[in-house]
Amino acid sequence: MTSLLPALDETSGRADSPEAVRFGPHALDYAGLAGASAALAARLAGAGRVAVWATPTAATVVAVVAALRAGVPAVPLNPRTGGRELAHILADSTPSLVLAGAGDELPDALDGLERLDVDPDARAPGTFPEPPAESPALIVYTSGTTGPPKGAVLPRRALAASLDALEDAWAWTADDVLVHALPLFHVHGLVLGVLGPLRRGGSVRHLGRFSPEGVARELLSGGTMLFGVPTMYHRLAGALDGAEDSGELRKALAGARLLVSGSAALPLHDHERITAATGRRVVERYGMTETLMNTGVRADAAPRAGTVGPPLAGVELRLVEEDGTVLEDPASLGEIQVRGPNLFTGYLNRPDATAAAFTEDGFFRTGDMATADPDGYVRIVGRRATDLIKSGGYKIGAGEIENALLEHPGVREVAVTGEPDPDLGERIVAWVVPSDAGSPPGARELADHVAELLAPHKRPRVVRLLDALPRNDLGKIMKRSLGV
Repeated sequence: MTSLLPALDETSGRADSPEAVRFGPHALDYAGLAGASAALAARLAGAGRVAVWATPTAATVVAVVAALRAGVPAVPLNPRTGGRELAHILADSTPSLVLAGAGDELPDALDGLERLDVDPDARAPGTFPEPPAESPALIVYTSGTTGPPKGAVLPRRALAASLDALEDAWAWTADDVLVHALPLFHVHGLVLGVLGPLRRGGSVRHLGRFSPEGVARELLSGGTMLFGVPTMYHRLAGALDGAEDSGELRKALAGARLLVSGSAALPLHDHERITAATGRRVVERYGMTETLMNTGVRADAAPRAGTVGPPLAGVELRLVEEDGTVLEDPASLGEIQVRGPNLFTGYLNRPDATAAAFTEDGFFRTGDMATADPDGYVRIVGRRATDLIKSGGYKIGAGEIENALLEHPGVREVAVTGEPDPDLGERIVAWVVPSDAGSPPGARELADHVAELLAPHKRPRVVRLLDALPRNDLGKIMKRSLGV
């Protein structure tokens, strides 16, 4: 495999080079990033695994890049992780030291680990041999919704394959300037949002904290691409709809080359609001920690709201029945299974979980339910465990009911789940954040609304009102917190 980050070697030692990363007023060009990461990489030789205190700063980028150049697996740590979960991750991954910014205050769980402060201003010459393609690059811990988090071991081969497939799908070049505010402890923000631009020789501007004003500012000052999660695009749609002057934001989004949403499905209502205001459509893609990117709407194709596009180059995708039978009719609802160079090598210290995750012919069982259009565009319904509802003999996807409810003017946010019912097997429950808390829509009104748009058997039988939906750091709704 060629170098994972070729632009660093090409610009090492140059006095003048393009900007690589920027966090607010703090920027590093490629020569600076090459020098800072080389200085740190020289100190990591033989370190085994290293933990990275993954704040949204240049220090995190230097730390991860240095580990990659040294051939040392990096374990990104979420700074908001609780003590018990953090202790589990450290005990499972056994890093030899933790890399952190000089000003970072680390929690007690890290007290027994040697600390190495990262200096983005350090400079040293140096080139490093490219490690084998199958060697671990990152160990990223899953959310742990069904038990303690598992460490997904991502080889260099998987990172390169996914980023190159996205280069092909999105015509991603060194001229692109990516804008985002995603966390750097997850594959969306770190692999796609940082290593993606660095592999291309382009640049990334991280907002630190998301805001519509920050998005507008960076896109209007040279940004060409925006990566976000549905919560962010929901806020952008709200700002476009708002009474305040949104002319700058409208101009910024309309002028971007590519608007990409990921990590969860973007509701159709928000797709339509953004398109109506800007004339631009948001494209979606589909990936997981264990698989990196599987599908994506191409930049040269017409976006299709509600789909995550066809499989990316090199990815095999199939839909299967509960018993593993491959569906011949892609319009039928089935579980997504994928195979390709984008897959992880396994869960750290969990051979049992790794074996259970793969089929005998090497496909990864995603647990995500979907249908496919005749041309291969995938429509994800949701997770098998939380979004597939079996009611009255029907298999019903929560996502289409959520999209229907969001078309009701009285619904600001919604999550749909199933709960046991002695007659139906499961009944459909809608958890609704009303647009006006003082005058929420009634359960019968919402049920009739869904029945008219979809079908009577898809109407919610129960409506529960909430002030807010529980979400994780990426904005995903945590349905298990709703009692699922």
